Amino acid sequence: MKKINRAIAIAATISASFAFLSTDAFAATGCGGASWYGGTTKTASGERMSSARLTAAHRSLAFGTRLKVTNRNNGRSVVVRINDRGPFIRGRVLDLSRAAAQDIGMVSSGTAKVCYEIVASR
Repeated sequence: MKKINRAIAIAATISASFAFLSTDAFAATGCGGASWYGGTTKTASGERMSSARLTAAHRSLAFGTRLKVTNRNNGRSVVVRINDRGPFIRGRVLDLSRAAAQDIGMVSSGTAKVCYEIVASR
């Protein structure tokens, strides 16, 4: 009986430890799909969307975080600033502004497989 109680206590401690970790800790680097979007609507950060700025949307990274995004198909990279939330399509990790998408050569395709890493966090 003591072994069972001890195992339960250990499992509870491990579960509690993971509950306190930030989701940003898991999102510091990653790979997945990216798409691009344009327009002039307000972003989740409150600023106006601009297709000419090097910005991106991510589900959980803090606004102002700068990411180096690399297109896995051609190796081209760009540094973007997170200013919006999204994407909300399974398999996608970033929505890039048109300018950022153009810099890494994905405007015509609309989507690309990318990897990203934080270069400066807020």
